[in-house]
Amino acid sequence: MISERAWADAELIWEFHQMHHEPRPCSVAVGLGSHDLGVADTTVDLYRRGMAPLIVFTGATSPTTRAWMPRGEAVHYRERALELGVPPEEVLLEPNARNTGENIRLTRALLEDAGRPIESVLLISKPYEERRAYATARKLWPEVEVVSASTPMTFTEYVDAIGDPKLVIDMLVGALQRLTFYPEEGFTIEMPVPASVQEAYTRLCNLGFTSRLAKR
Repeated sequence: MISERAWADAELIWEFHQMHHEPRPCSVAVGLGSHDLGVADTTVDLYRRGMAPLIVFTGATSPTTRAWMPRGEAVHYRERALELGVPPEEVLLEPNARNTGENIRLTRALLEDAGRPIESVLLISKPYEERRAYATARKLWPEVEVVSASTPMTFTEYVDAIGDPKLVIDMLVGALQRLTFYPEEGFTIEMPVPASVQEAYTRLCNLGFTSRLAKR
């Protein structure tokens, strides 16, 4: 049972993780691979709304996606986009990335090799990964404008979709931890964390929501 205080802290962190950017037309839409096929659906929706003329799906597999997406995250995302009617020539595939940094670096190289000039990127991720995805892209692809997007949903809706409140809060806490130390590792730009969010993070860690923390 999640206490009212813990739920409120998790909602605060959920809101912080989202950039609240308004989607706008960009040179390319990049769907970041994960366990969430909804990322592919949202990428296709934005493409249909004229927000990008080209899609790149990026991602290999991970321990959490190997059984669910055995052919690789980007491959399954692309298959989903084709099922939804996107022309094959407008969906590029980057099947090797195993983390967000590789998602950005390998996608950038793919587009350069394809001779596609990129001025702006519509970056689609899971809702609680928007800020870290943005921070990574700004670090590794600094010359382009980055607009973050995800499937529009509330914290409660996401918890209901996953079906495991503790797991979701663990993921929120882990994503926030990475935002705090990845800049010193050279992985992301600095993203200041408000004191209220930091305090919520500390309380949740003290309650044991720590399974997704990175070992340092």
